[in-house]
Amino acid sequence: MKLQKMMVALTALVMVFSLAACSQGQESNEPAAEGQQQANAGGSTAAAEEEFKPEEGAKLLVWDAGEQKDFIAEIGKSFKEKYGVEITFADVGADKSMGQMVTDGPAGVGADVFTAVHDRTGSGAQAGIILPNDQFEEETKAESYDTAIQAVSHEDILYGYPRAVETTAVFYNKDLVSQPPATWEEVVTFAKQFNDVKNNKFAYMWDAGSSYFNYGIFGGFGAYLFGANGTDATDIGMNKPEAIEAAKFYQSLTEILPLKSSDINGDIRKSLFAEGKLAMNVSGPWDTGSLKESVKNLGVVPYPALPNGQPMKPFSGVKALYVSAYTKYPNAAKLFARELASAENQKLQYEKFGLLPANKVLAEDAAIKSDPIATGFLKQFENSVPMPSIPEMAQFWAPMDSTLASMWNDKADPQQAMDYMVKQMKDSIASGK
Repeated sequence: MKLQKMMVALTALVMVFSLAACSQGQESNEPAAEGQQQANAGGSTAAAEEEFKPEEGAKLLVWDAGEQKDFIAEIGKSFKEKYGVEITFADVGADKSMGQMVTDGPAGVGADVFTAVHDRTGSGAQAGIILPNDQFEEETKAESYDTAIQAVSHEDILYGYPRAVETTAVFYNKDLVSQPPATWEEVVTFAKQFNDVKNNKFAYMWDAGSSYFNYGIFGGFGAYLFGANGTDATDIGMNKPEAIEAAKFYQSLTEILPLKSSDINGDIRKSLFAEGKLAMNVSGPWDTGSLKESVKNLGVVPYPALPNGQPMKPFSGVKALYVSAYTKYPNAAKLFARELASAENQKLQYEKFGLLPANKVLAEDAAIKSDPIATGFLKQFENSVPMPSIPEMAQFWAPMDSTLASMWNDKADPQQAMDYMVKQMKDSIASGK
């Protein structure tokens, strides 16, 4: 995910693409019927729907990634049976949808409902292209992780319908690592025994030049972006003493990963991991399927604790449904967004695609609770930081990537490098207003 591209990057957040089309579908909003807790999670929805009806003759266009086409068609079919609302699908990915809506929404060819990565929530709200999640606000807040709710809100207004969560953690090969390290000190000790640099054999690898993959170090040392809640664009805590300590520790890790940051990426990590030349591979749940195929005894654990004794706090991302402010059928669109993000359908997404539910009640679902990969990521999610979703977040990625590269590859002085990075961000934010 390197969401960053973003994303988001996660992130990172960003742009273009489009499409349109049309069609149909719908479904009933029955809870997963998997125990009292799930019943509670979905039960309040049914009552709300009895009083909240779609507009007569409503038709909805839904944007999501192509792999979701059949799934959304399935949900759309039952939705149509229940409400008579037709659902049409178009392939516009979550990392592109918000940017695309900026142009397609006003032009009248945008989606009525679309999936997006949460870090675009602020820019979408500021641009006036999304409607608040007001009809189902209470239920959504009660069912979702607090982190997810924070992620899809802007200026204390809930916009998104959280659908899935993701963060990074540590995949490890159980045949090479009998006991995953709980601390970075243990990682360094293991690396000194395991590494064979001449033969491209490494103990632990992550994208050392990626601000998305390295924020966990900074967050764990107490650094922050945009104030305590990620909403104050004037407070960039990335060159304060905590951030400099993080930068120094980050820089010290070249000892166990002596490669240029440009020589590390997801494909290289996957290849070495599959060959048994990499014991621990930092990535996200999006790689679970492919890594299971290449590594027989696969495990996932949260990041090791930092030298200060604190857990790392990586960025987390939330994929959510959003309702267009330009839709002709806001009631129908809100009902469908709510339906697609229901506990029942989040469970189906987990089963079909391995997506981690944003519904916190599902964390107690027997199938998910017994899945060590899912629980490993959910445990790390509890110690993650939602990527800020204010518009100014777009000014973070490139300067931070460049700063990491200079500290990692050229041993740039951490204080000077981080001071310059923050200055770049402030200058870009000022010039953008």
